Amino acid sequence: MGTRRKAREATLQFLFQDDFNDHQSDLEIAERFQQFCGLYQISHKARPYALKLLDGVKKQKEQVDRIISRSAKNWRLERIAVTDRNLLRVGVYEMLFVPDVPDQVAINEAVEIAKRFGSSESPAFINGVLDAVRAHPLNIEE
Repeated sequence: MGTRRKAREATLQFLFQDDFNDHQSDLEIAERFQQFCGLYQISHKARPYALKLLDGVKKQKEQVDRIISRSAKNWRLERIAVTDRNLLRVGVYEMLFVPDVPDQVAINEAVEIAKRFGSSESPAFINGVLDAVRAHPLNIEE
């Protein structure tokens, strides 16, 4: 498994955990992620890219969530499974804000991670939403 895949998985796991923890933490995301890495033995090589993703997803969360909401037809964001929602956040962030990751790579990575961490329906759902983002990026930004 490649370093970036490990980073994406660590990002997903951290975001998942963060959804269930008190968001009023006094610690910055970098400090919380460092603690997380120590507890869950995250690869040292994967940590910088994972932290880049976490920081970016957190900073762009409103825009990313708006894009997911517009692309996931007939699904309210809060009704999307926590794992799927956070994986979509990572995928959309990579597609829009990480220029060295082609859209198709971001989609394929998200689908593969969904196979490991999501439900049996997750890969198809993730693929459909991210493909909608890829197909109509300008219609989503309004």
